Amino acid sequence: MPGPRRFLPSLPLLSAFEAAARTGSITAAAKELALTQSAVSRQIKALEEQLEVELFHRERQTIRLTLGGAAYAREIREALHRISSASLNLRANPFGGTLTLAILPTFGTRWLAPRLPGFLSRHPGITLNLLTRLNPFDFRLEPVDAAIHFGGPDWPGAETALLRRETVVPACGPGLREAYDFRAPADLRKAPLLHLTTRPDAWERWLDAYGVPPLPVHGMLFDQFATAAQAAIAGLGIGLLPEFLITEELARGDLVRALDLPLQSAEAYYLAWPADRADYPPLAAFRDWLLAETAADR
Repeated sequence: MPGPRRFLPSLPLLSAFEAAARTGSITAAAKELALTQSAVSRQIKALEEQLEVELFHRERQTIRLTLGGAAYAREIREALHRISSASLNLRANPFGGTLTLAILPTFGTRWLAPRLPGFLSRHPGITLNLLTRLNPFDFRLEPVDAAIHFGGPDWPGAETALLRRETVVPACGPGLREAYDFRAPADLRKAPLLHLTTRPDAWERWLDAYGVPPLPVHGMLFDQFATAAQAAIAGLGIGLLPEFLITEELARGDLVRALDLPLQSAEAYYLAWPADRADYPPLAAFRDWLLAETAADR
């Protein structure tokens, strides 16, 4: 049931507070909101009176958030962001059918994006929004309907479905392979190894699988496969890369297998969604389509 009315301040009051909290200035907030300074001050004072809590310390011509005000500002900023996103989605598709999907950047650009026209042609009423997220997050705090992630099937507060597995291969530029003349798995340790921040132990797993003592492995760090692949092409080292995401580079010869020794990753790609959104029609349609697209890879 809705809470007491005093706990539901109006949007103008909340907007004035959020702008002042973010900018640390009544003057800057007034300029941003196209209001007078006195109008912003009155709105913040009205909010404090409604909540019966002081939100700012007022010191001469400056303001400073109280501890409670700082915590409240974070919550209000997220709430206003969600309202803004919902309004933008409604305006973009007034008949409903908006799906906001969090994606892994390289998977999204290399694998998903080329296939999306097929989904949208089957479901022309659905508007699809894509956001980049590298790690799991709390669906309650993000304006996201579903997410594609790499890891295990467990995502707190969410349901998941397996999409596909992956096989990684040690790949590098042809010049680097020629320079080092790799013959055995242990030879790869002589060359620079490229690492992904989200998979810090990937090389140790590969070396261990091929009988090489998994001593500490050092090298350059990357947060995305796309940049790691470009570094490998440039001859900066060997990347342990998902084979299905570098098929074009391998076909062109920009990348070559340092050794033809693939390894299936222990983790996999999953679609995750909040349990209370499972029956949302655009999500259900996308989930059915995506599972059909990845059926052969499972």
